[in-house]
Amino acid sequence: MTTIYRKSTGLQDTELHYCPGCSHGTVHKLVAEVLEEMNAVDTSICICPVGCAVLAGNYFACDTIEAAHGRAPAVATAVKRLHPDQPVFTYQGDGDLASIGAAEIVHAAMRGEKFTTIFINNAIYGMTGGQMAPTTLIGQRATTAPLGRTVEQAGSPIRMAEMLSTLDGLVYAERVCVTDIPHLNKAKKAIRKAFQKQMAGEGFTFIEVIAACPTNWGMDIVEANQWLMEHMAAYYPLGVIKDKEAE
Repeated sequence: MTTIYRKSTGLQDTELHYCPGCSHGTVHKLVAEVLEEMNAVDTSICICPVGCAVLAGNYFACDTIEAAHGRAPAVATAVKRLHPDQPVFTYQGDGDLASIGAAEIVHAAMRGEKFTTIFINNAIYGMTGGQMAPTTLIGQRATTAPLGRTVEQAGSPIRMAEMLSTLDGLVYAERVCVTDIPHLNKAKKAIRKAFQKQMAGEGFTFIEVIAACPTNWGMDIVEANQWLMEHMAAYYPLGVIKDKEAE
């Protein structure tokens, strides 16, 4: 019998807990496939966040470590320095990375720590019920901004990839999405490049995924993906933000 599709060996045989339409499961799949294709599943180490992906260690087949909220970059720094020949990555959401963990990610990028960060930006706090995040768009509603975010009250949303790209230690940053097959293929290519540059010892690499959260956005799956492309991609433009080698 011809095999049409086989689940990546980079994922364990565990049912995902994510809501229908959530981008986390798709990104997990892409990361797992990249690690498998690089023959790195057995050697990779993932630092898991606090947030919707807090159970990532149940899904990835590589070694994982659970970090305190926002501290994944600090843990990854120690792990990578102890194991410089192994792929190390953090997998973080917008609350874990852009809020409580903002200082950690800034200083890891500044130092040029040689690990990769996969940043899931769905512009909302998913696990705790839909509060406003540092990445919530102007006018976007949240439980803590029922009339929509305003610049006067909360400032402008943070563009993390652009901000971190101003630091010399970051060598590669790209923003992607996984709304359809063409974008999914581009995202996988970007993730692979980030790991390859990490393993070449070039410095810190950063992949930002603008992601859908239909549950907390109050939308169905199709509507959420359309809203993402119309609104999030307008404020968070897709593409390479920095590629030090190409400059």
